[in-house]
Amino acid sequence: MSLHERSALSQLAPGEQLQTYGIVVPVKSAKGVKVSFHGHGRIGGELGDRLVHDIGAASAGAGSIASGLPPTSGALLLRITDQRVGLVRHTDGAPVWEVPRTWTARVERRPRLQLMARFRLHYADGSWLAFLTTRRRTIETFQQHIG
Repeated sequence: MSLHERSALSQLAPGEQLQTYGIVVPVKSAKGVKVSFHGHGRIGGELGDRLVHDIGAASAGAGSIASGLPPTSGALLLRITDQRVGLVRHTDGAPVWEVPRTWTARVERRPRLQLMARFRLHYADGSWLAFLTTRRRTIETFQQHIG
């Protein structure tokens, strides 16, 4: 069993079934992902960074489901079980943030950013969070389980 699989299985409730998992980075905390607009130099790059990390990272008004995500850094494991969807540390399975499965609505694949595949996890209240992952197949698997 791999370290990631052990982490995904960590701290499940009795009878809870793991459906899938994958390594993701919340866009809001992504470091080293740069977007530049050709011909616009440093100003274009700064604008691109702001668009990616601030404006395109979440739609999470005060009190929304998505607004509950705490500040994070680096890669995390997004796990989907029959009872909940959430982020855990990929090294030890410690929960970072989780919500009941019924609070999730769908996964939307977004245009790629350089080498990273991008998707939004939409919640039942209309809020969403954007994530990056290295594999498009990870997004497709999430879509199969959430919609």
